[in-house]
Amino acid sequence: MKHFIRILFFLSFIIQVHAQIPSGYYNAAQGLTGASLKLALHNIIKNHNSVSYASLWTHFQTTDKKANGKVWDMYSDVPGGTPPYQFTFVTNQCGSYNSEADCYNREHSWPQSWFNSETTPSSDLFHVYPTDGYVNNIRSNYPYAEVGFVNTTTLNGSTLGFSSSTGYSSAAFEPIDEYKGDFARSYFYMSTRYMNEDAGWSTSAATNKSNLLPWQVDLLLQWAHQDTVSAKEIARNNAVYQIQNNRNPYIDHPEWIDSIWYTTLTNIETIGQEQLFVHAYPNPSRENITVLFDGIPNSTSVLVVANVVGQTVFTKECTTDMKGKLNVNLESEKWESGVYFISFQQLAYIKTIRFIRY
Repeated sequence: MKHFIRILFFLSFIIQVHAQIPSGYYNAAQGLTGASLKLALHNIIKNHNSVSYASLWTHFQTTDKKANGKVWDMYSDVPGGTPPYQFTFVTNQCGSYNSEADCYNREHSWPQSWFNSETTPSSDLFHVYPTDGYVNNIRSNYPYAEVGFVNTTTLNGSTLGFSSSTGYSSAAFEPIDEYKGDFARSYFYMSTRYMNEDAGWSTSAATNKSNLLPWQVDLLLQWAHQDTVSAKEIARNNAVYQIQNNRNPYIDHPEWIDSIWYTTLTNIETIGQEQLFVHAYPNPSRENITVLFDGIPNSTSVLVVANVVGQTVFTKECTTDMKGKLNVNLESEKWESGVYFISFQQLAYIKTIRFIRY
């Protein structure tokens, strides 16, 4: 009898879910597969109502609210358990932050640098989420991947480090298992929504403009299968539809992911990875920073920090037989407030990032 009741509840739930999809919304996509399906879906979901970036703070109160009224932050939440902390809308909105649990901000799961901060994708709610500001900063613009060599673990178990995913071995961020499918379906949405509208976009370690690179496709397909569509995603899809007047088709029809990307995978261009990597976090910071670096194995390298007038304030020789991590106390090193350039030099290569001490 219990099984029968569960089945009835499940069927009722499915009926309620599909009742949220407007009648005829996907008619133009019916019966299609592969590239034809992706193009049809693009034409259905394009030209959405683009909201302002500032309005996201208010929209999050509709799209990302937990049952208890708190912010649904996938970088701190622990589904089925007790989160290490929770944010209150407006009250805990960033501002500045120094550590995890200080405040929440607007995380572009598909980083802004990948689409050169163009206006429409910058405020597209299907990939912008409220997340812990400090963790957002740690994630930076690194791809999502399986992290093998862990440098940092957040309070809910997300990790920053070096990828162990096939096809990519540099810096990456890995969310917890319960939200990997959410981010995967966000990426498949972005690749579909902005196809043929990405002339001004950049390339990244995971993307060529709006196209996902093969290694990223393989990983996201795996994540989408392992972490299937949740009630949270369905409710959020419906809420965003009320704001943007478009939907994420891969939440409504997750089977379309396989139809498109297993078919078109061989047509996606591969972009070579950069030789060197260096990252500092938190950035900006007042007291301490962690510098991560990686390069060509078995080669001597130099980490150099210079101020804005070119004076060297810190230098360290190191090797990259293994992934590197360096903790720096800014007080003891006597770095004054201002802008610094951290360079990782190896052989004929150099990688430089900007750091701010406030």
